[in-house]
Amino acid sequence: MNDQLRSKSEIASSKSKSLDMKLEVVVIPVSDVDRAKQFYASLGWRLDADFVVGDAFRVVQFTPPGSPTSIHFGKGLTSAVSGTAQGLFLVVSDIVAARAELIGRGATVSEIFHRAGPGQPAVSGPHPTRQTYSSFATLSDPDGNTWLFQEVTARLPGRVDGDQTTFASAADLANALRRAAAAHGEHEKRTGGAYDENWPDWYAAYIVAEQAGKELPQ
Repeated sequence: MNDQLRSKSEIASSKSKSLDMKLEVVVIPVSDVDRAKQFYASLGWRLDADFVVGDAFRVVQFTPPGSPTSIHFGKGLTSAVSGTAQGLFLVVSDIVAARAELIGRGATVSEIFHRAGPGQPAVSGPHPTRQTYSSFATLSDPDGNTWLFQEVTARLPGRVDGDQTTFASAADLANALRRAAAAHGEHEKRTGGAYDENWPDWYAAYIVAEQAGKELPQ
């Protein structure tokens, strides 16, 4: 009986745990592999692989800077028509800087636009208060596959593990520190302008709360 109970307990425990399932690769359809390879290289994306097997199969892998997910394109990968990958999201922490960098690399990027809320019409320019999730720009590759840049500086509650804080790159961390510094400046004004000796603790609390979508310290 004890063995049966233990077995049932172990099964229940295993069912309560979720295995990590990380999105690794997104396949995009292209008509000219070498042209696509040149385009994504020009964006500054990392070339991870270019494997050729005979005349019927080729896979090229690129990874955007700071991204845990890569893209594949090539031959023999998908039956989708080239250019039909639409609205692929790329999250950036500063959409103005991201757009300027891509234009500097020779890419054609749309003007920045924003939405007052979900389903609302697009309005020219970044969101007036740079509200997270609200500012966008678009980019198309030579086949017409489209990418949507979205500025995200704080996640909505429940979308990030509140016990973990991670950054995909030094640039993301630097931008988080800049936002924390600006917010801390306002904090010091509210407290009479006195120097806050515990500013590292305040910064840390702000950055963790911002990433987890929790109430920010004042």
